[in-house]
Amino acid sequence: MATAKGAGPLRIGCASGFWGDSLEGTAQLVTRGGIDFLVFDWLAEITLSLLARVKAKKPEAGYVPDFIEAIAPHLATIKDRGIRIVSNGGGMNPAACAAALAARAEAAGLSFRIATVAGDDLKPAEDEIRAAAVREMFTGAALPDKLVTANAYIGARGIAAALDAGAEIVITGRCVDSAVTLGPLVHHFGWDWQDWDRLAQGSLAGHLIECGAQGTGGLFTDWQAVPGWDDMGFPIVEVEGDGGFTLTKPDGTGGLITPLSAAEQLLYEIGDPAAYLLPDVACDLRAVSLVQAGPDRVRVTGARGRPPSGSLKVSATFADGFRMIGAVTIAGREAAAKAERTGAAIVARAMRLIAEKGLPPLSETSIEVLGSEATYGPHAAPAAKAAREVVLKIGARAPVAASLDLLAKEVVPAATAMAQGLTGLYAGRPGVAPVFRNFSFLWPAAKVPATVTLGAESFAVDNPVPPVAPAPVAVPAVDAAVDGVETVPLIRLAVGRSGDKGDIANIGVIARRPDYQPYIRAALTVDAVKAWFGHLGVSRVERFDLPGFDALNFMLHDALGGGGVASVRIDPQGKALAQMLMDMPVKVPAGFPG
Repeated sequence: MATAKGAGPLRIGCASGFWGDSLEGTAQLVTRGGIDFLVFDWLAEITLSLLARVKAKKPEAGYVPDFIEAIAPHLATIKDRGIRIVSNGGGMNPAACAAALAARAEAAGLSFRIATVAGDDLKPAEDEIRAAAVREMFTGAALPDKLVTANAYIGARGIAAALDAGAEIVITGRCVDSAVTLGPLVHHFGWDWQDWDRLAQGSLAGHLIECGAQGTGGLFTDWQAVPGWDDMGFPIVEVEGDGGFTLTKPDGTGGLITPLSAAEQLLYEIGDPAAYLLPDVACDLRAVSLVQAGPDRVRVTGARGRPPSGSLKVSATFADGFRMIGAVTIAGREAAAKAERTGAAIVARAMRLIAEKGLPPLSETSIEVLGSEATYGPHAAPAAKAAREVVLKIGARAPVAASLDLLAKEVVPAATAMAQGLTGLYAGRPGVAPVFRNFSFLWPAAKVPATVTLGAESFAVDNPVPPVAPAPVAVPAVDAAVDGVETVPLIRLAVGRSGDKGDIANIGVIARRPDYQPYIRAALTVDAVKAWFGHLGVSRVERFDLPGFDALNFMLHDALGGGGVASVRIDPQGKALAQMLMDMPVKVPAGFPG
C-alpha cells in the first residue's frame, strides 16, 4: 500500500535523451511545460569512457557540460517556480558537476540545495571483480586484462533519498535511465519499495520520456503525419498516485503523441518485455494498454512488477585497438560501380603498404556504397545500382594506430588516381581514433550502495536483498492459423523502431490494427527475420509477444559488427533496421488490408 505524501498528479518533463541533444528542451519545458520536475538523461553506454578520458586530463572535469549550459540561463525561473531537477549529467564526476552548477547559481545571485548520488563507479573494485571471474552477460567472454571504466546502473533509491532530504537538484552518475523519473515519483507519492506494480508503472513512465523527443513523435514510422519538426515538443508524463499516467507534451509544440508513436518508444531497447530488468523492479510490459485520451495525450496503464533480480548490470569498457572511418562522394554514370572499385583499390593498396612496412595488418575492413542501398544487402532495389551520385564509406580496425594512419593517407590520393567524379574531400584525411569496446556483466546490488551528499552531510543508501521473485504471469497464446494469397509490405500493416544494446539489435513491431497481428506474426517468424537480415551476420533471433497492444519485439544477436564505437559499419546502432524490415512481404487475404 502506498503512503500518499503528495497530491497528484505529478508532472515530470524530460529535456534530453543523449549527450548532444538540443538545449532548447530545457527552455521549452521550464517556460511552457507546467512541470513539477525537470529530468535529464545524457549517458549512453560508451559515454562514460569518453568522460573518463577527459577527467584523466582535467580532474575537475568528467561530467556533461551541456547539463550546466542547459539550465544555467533558466535558474531564476526554475527557482521561482519551484521546479526540482534530477540529472545523470554528473557522469564520472558528480561532485565537480555540482560545484560548477553551484558556482553558476551563485554568480546569478541564487542558491540551490544540490545533492549528488555516487557509488556507480566500480573501477576501484576491479581487483574484487576480477577475483570473482565475471563473464560478459551476452557472450560469456572472460574479463579483459584491463578495464578503462566500470559503472553499475544504479536505481532510484538514492535519488528519492536525496529528494526526501530536501534537495532541489539531484546530480547522479550512471543510473538506469528511467530512475531519474522513478526517484521523484517514489519521493512525491511515498510509494513503498515493494509496491512492484507502481514501481513498474513509474519506471515505464521514465522509459517513455528518457529519449527526449523520441517520445513525442520523433523517429515515428509515419513521419509525414508528424508536424513541427522545427519546434519538437519534449515529453511530459502526468503521473497519478496509483501509477497510471498520461504521456503528453507542452501545448503548441511540434510532434505527435498517439498509441502507435508511444508504442514505438515503449519497445525501444527493452529486450524481453516479460522481464525488463531494472535495479528496483522487474517489469512485465506485455499487457500494457495505450489509449488516446485527447490530442497528443496517451493514457498508459497495465505494467506489472516483480522483485528485481538482486544484480545490477555493469557497463565496463576496455581499449581494443583503433578504427578509422572515411567518406568521399563519387558522381556520374556508373557511380556505384566506380565507388566499389575505388574502395577495394584503396584498401588493397593500403594493405600492401602496411605489409611492406612490417605493421600489423588491418583486423577488419568495411566498404559500403551509400546511395546504392548497400546496407540493404540482397534486398537492395536494382535501380539503386544505377544511382549517379553515391558516397563511398571506408571503415577499418587495426591493433595499432600506425596501420590505420597509412590507410587514411591513401584515401585522398584516389582523387587523381582512380575514378573520375570523386569529390567531397572537404574534411580532408580521415582521422584515427581509439576503440573502447563495451563489456557488460552482473554484480550483486548489495555490494553497490549509493552515497548521497547534500551540503556537509553524506549518507549511504543500501540495496536490500529482494524477496524471491515469482515467475512471470502467463499471457494467453496469440498464435492463429492464417492464410494469405497476396503480399503487401509490412509497413502497410505495422510501424516499428529499432535500437541497440551492445552487439544486439532490438526491433519493435506494432500492428496498426489488432486484426493485422495474426498475419504479421505468421510472416515475421524467427527464421524469416534472421534470413531477412542474414547479410548482417545475425547469429540468433529471439521474438517476444506483447498482446496488450498487438506488438512483437525482436532481438537480433551479433547484428551490429561489434556495436557502438567498436563497429566500422555506417549503422553501428541498428537505427535503420526497423525501416528495412518494413519492406518485408507479408501474405494477406485478397484485398486486405482495406
